[in-house]
Amino acid sequence: MNKNKEHKWSFSPSTFVLVLALVFFVGFSAGTKSDQIVGFIGPRIGLKVETGTLDLSSVQTTYRALKANFDGNLDTDALINGASRGMVAAAGDTYTVYMDKKEADEFNKDLTGDIGGGIGAEIGEKNGGPTIIRVLPDTPAAGSGLQTDDKIVGVNDESTSSWSVNETVNKIRGDIGTTVKITVLRGGEVKDFSITRAKIIAPSVQSKIEDGVGILTLTRFDETTSDQARAAAKDFKDKGVRAVVLDLRGNGGGLLSAAQEVAGIWLDKKTVVSERTGGKTTDELKSGGDTILAGVPTIVLVNGSSASASEIVAGALQDHGAAKLLGEKTFGKGSVQKLVDLPGGAVLKVTVAKWYTPKGKNINKQGIEPNIKVELTAEDAKARHDTQLEAAKAELGK
Repeated sequence: MNKNKEHKWSFSPSTFVLVLALVFFVGFSAGTKSDQIVGFIGPRIGLKVETGTLDLSSVQTTYRALKANFDGNLDTDALINGASRGMVAAAGDTYTVYMDKKEADEFNKDLTGDIGGGIGAEIGEKNGGPTIIRVLPDTPAAGSGLQTDDKIVGVNDESTSSWSVNETVNKIRGDIGTTVKITVLRGGEVKDFSITRAKIIAPSVQSKIEDGVGILTLTRFDETTSDQARAAAKDFKDKGVRAVVLDLRGNGGGLLSAAQEVAGIWLDKKTVVSERTGGKTTDELKSGGDTILAGVPTIVLVNGSSASASEIVAGALQDHGAAKLLGEKTFGKGSVQKLVDLPGGAVLKVTVAKWYTPKGKNINKQGIEPNIKVELTAEDAKARHDTQLEAAKAELGK
């Protein structure tokens, strides 16, 4: 299960060490004036800092009232996590979230594809709640009959109405061999599934050649994706494929750098994406020069679960005319997040910018329209009849 996610480092490790040293020195030598000094130095070395504070006296008042009157034991760590989680949620951005240590650890596992005991489905925020974004083949989820776009409304008879994607994922995961009950809403009908958890390791890259067409499937963008995708592209080239299908359906995103590198398989030193913060362009990412598949006829398969980094790649290839998009309109996530480490192993995933395609379009909540619209019905998916892939092959054969 994979959440829609973007990860972006805004400065180098050496700069980070320097910043830590400066902050330590300032804090040690300047006492109460350290906030002002950090606020002055930070922007000059490329570090975004905020030196303001919140008046949390009302929170302390609430805590004292709770402690004085509550009939039961209070877990102070849970209270602190709850306060931090609530504050971040109040920012009102779906993609800005607070993760405690356990959630952060699970998040990191997602980036490697090793999720331990699970069902083999990727979950994201869609349709107003946690929703199945992709069902991995040959997994318990696929065998049970779960489908893309099933909205998860219950796990083990608990309602998910107030749960985040992270909470839903954590409830579904568990020991290998144990059973989890998942309740979904599909087309207005409520359905229950009892699924036995299994060891799930989901590869980010899969490739094959059919009828002279190389089919490259990316399920997420992690630290290994670009190298694996390049290896597959080289194999396609060596074997003389006449065309390529890049399948990004159900790919919820991942590392921004991986999207940049994958786009470079087709694009030679061209703009892949630009970022704007507060309406001003803060960064422009370009592709590299090793364009293995430049000029090879390519179609990108997309659907409503192709999000974030997937949309960056699809948008760049479409804008530069390197590929046509076929399928359904993409999800529509046009923002970039980075991870900020917090005390106790907690992590803040926070929106830091909006991204724009090479032609200057931000697709947030709008998605990207395919050049060729082909729907994959629930009946086709159930029968394993991939009308979109067939349409792509037919288009490339013209």
